[in-house]
Amino acid sequence: MRTSPLFQGRFDAWVKAIADFGPLLIASPIDHVALDRHRLEYQRIMALNPLPEGVTVSHVDMGGIPGHLVAPQNGDSGRVILYFHGGGYVAGGPLGHQAIAGHYAKLLGARVYIPDYRLAPEHPYPAPIDDAFASYRWLLNEGIDARSIAFSGDSAGGAMVVTVMVWARNAGLPLPAGGVAISPWANLEHTGASMATREGLDPQATVAGLNVLARAVLNGALPGDPDVSPVFADVRGLSPILVQIGENEVMLSDAVRLAEHLGNNRIRTSLEIWPGMFHVWHLFAADLDEGMEAMRNAAAFLHAQMPRD
Repeated sequence: MRTSPLFQGRFDAWVKAIADFGPLLIASPIDHVALDRHRLEYQRIMALNPLPEGVTVSHVDMGGIPGHLVAPQNGDSGRVILYFHGGGYVAGGPLGHQAIAGHYAKLLGARVYIPDYRLAPEHPYPAPIDDAFASYRWLLNEGIDARSIAFSGDSAGGAMVVTVMVWARNAGLPLPAGGVAISPWANLEHTGASMATREGLDPQATVAGLNVLARAVLNGALPGDPDVSPVFADVRGLSPILVQIGENEVMLSDAVRLAEHLGNNRIRTSLEIWPGMFHVWHLFAADLDEGMEAMRNAAAFLHAQMPRD
């Protein structure tokens, strides 16, 4: 992995911003003003990853769910990506994920919608998933053909790629053409072997940090609830899904387990394990060759599932 001082500075700021959430989330009582202030700072730091040229960004109301629309300036293919941002269900938002959305927009000629779903601990499970599902229902109500829609997301949003498909199937809605789960946080029980064998390799995601996030979002729900841990979900009948995971991630084993679970239930599944990569390395696609290559692979997978130009 070749890096630059510019990349390293952004990465170090991101890692520190994530770590700074811990004291805010374990405080009793929680200082919600300070938490909101740090959420804004976290998104500002993530937004330092440059938006690709040739795309536009606008605000959009997705049936009561605020969001951002990232669209190509030229060559709209009619495809739509619904992108679920990561952040452990407690942080993140459209601003910090515009770079990934912008790469999808350019690579696929697609309009990319990023719903700004509610966050824990103020709005614990199932509120974030409720909002993500409502954003998909809104796209369908707007008359967009489900075959022209694909899901993608990272970390908690990677898990929601699967969960929102399950909710859509259970509600009798047409399913999207496919999905890409990037570094999915797929098992909040944290029982995968890599939780021990990869601990310390990726400073961005640690077992202790994940446990803090899990407590914040679960609010008493069981960590094995299939809606937050899709390794336990009934995934029969879902659309094709690509799982991408970094080999250095503590989530590695559970991402592999998710892909195996999908495949065992006859879902067309692709799994990419990227040696040496950290959690959601795609965010740095502008500076990191592996990030851009992973974005191209994700776009190619979705292109194969969706209607051609």
